Amino acid sequence: MKALIQRVKRGSVTIEGEIVGETGQGYVVLLGVRSGDTVENARYLAQRTVNLRVFPDEHNRMNHSIEDVEGDILVISQFTLYADTRKGNRPSFVRAGDPELAEALYEEYVAALRRDLGEARVQTGRFGASMEVEIINNGPVTIELTTDR
Repeated sequence: MKALIQRVKRGSVTIEGEIVGETGQGYVVLLGVRSGDTVENARYLAQRTVNLRVFPDEHNRMNHSIEDVEGDILVISQFTLYADTRKGNRPSFVRAGDPELAEALYEEYVAALRRDLGEARVQTGRFGASMEVEIINNGPVTIELTTDR
């Protein structure tokens, strides 16, 4: 699994003109699932996301976690994180997890975040939907967390 985490001032996801999820200060997480990923991978990645320290302290050092700043998280599924562009100009997605596996692990990742942060602090897009994602990156800070070996 792979989480591309962006520290944001705000973010939102819109489907067919309707905002279905949004966050203020916190993270927008783009989450990809690959073939062979497991529930343990989802839980581990969620724990890493919650414990990641990328918010500034009083000395402007990245020393605070999402919990420390009482931030929110918006999670968006994104299978294109596993695009393989080594051959030709058209990406291959053979490493991406099949939709059934990907949706189950996406839901497990979100559930693990909600267990740690509370239901209200974690919002999502809609798995498999065509979405418009607005991200106001703060920093900019973008961190990749992965369970890939």
